[in-house]
Amino acid sequence: MTAPTRLSTTLGMTRSLLVYYAQPWRRRALKRFYRDLVRPGDLAFDIGAHVGSRSRTLLSLGADVVAVEPQPAFADFIERHFAGKLKAFERVAVGADVGEIDLRISSRHPTVTSTSGQFIDRVGATAGFSAVTWDHAITVAMTTLDTLIARHGMPAFCKIDVEGAEAEILKGLSQPLPLIAFEYIPAMPSVAVDAVERLIELGDYRFNRVVGERHRFVTQDWVDGGTLLAELSGLGADSPSGDIYARLDR
Repeated sequence: MTAPTRLSTTLGMTRSLLVYYAQPWRRRALKRFYRDLVRPGDLAFDIGAHVGSRSRTLLSLGADVVAVEPQPAFADFIERHFAGKLKAFERVAVGADVGEIDLRISSRHPTVTSTSGQFIDRVGATAGFSAVTWDHAITVAMTTLDTLIARHGMPAFCKIDVEGAEAEILKGLSQPLPLIAFEYIPAMPSVAVDAVERLIELGDYRFNRVVGERHRFVTQDWVDGGTLLAELSGLGADSPSGDIYARLDR
């Protein structure tokens, strides 16, 4: 791998800004969706903050936000544009242990930058990723959810979007959180299975999911983990990705 050029990094940044900020109707839909999940004053973790679109929406609802992003270009962006707005910003990866980890970067398609070699090997072979290359790797500091909680407090909501490392992150959590959202990718079902099974170990969770960027739940009713896993097993590998929401049933 070679270091990305300034041009490729700029193109990647521009692509991400267009995806997440140039479609205001999606941002409005996300705010309406989050309004039913997050209250003013709630502490929220944005793990894999990227260009901060979710953090910005959570802030607009009055949440206290801890954003986490290890990718240098996007960490720089957040530090510049969110200064004084966040409760805290952590320029680290999150995983199962405290230490260091390799971050493999796609400078032209930075939304799929990942610490998961399994993710890159699996999805990189699919037609949807034929134009994607991971052209750069750096070693970054890694922390855990437990460590973030000890430092910043117990979040009412934790969003995780880290391209295939979701289950690894949940291994670094030893207590249930009230509400967690994490990405699922039908082409790589083992990650969602492992993540759901980990949450079942931690607490009595009910689950729902969102497809793509639609910002509405697939069903009105929240279901148990077994029902969700059966539903996910019926999805084809070419089905769209989305987010799984896990709500602690107190």
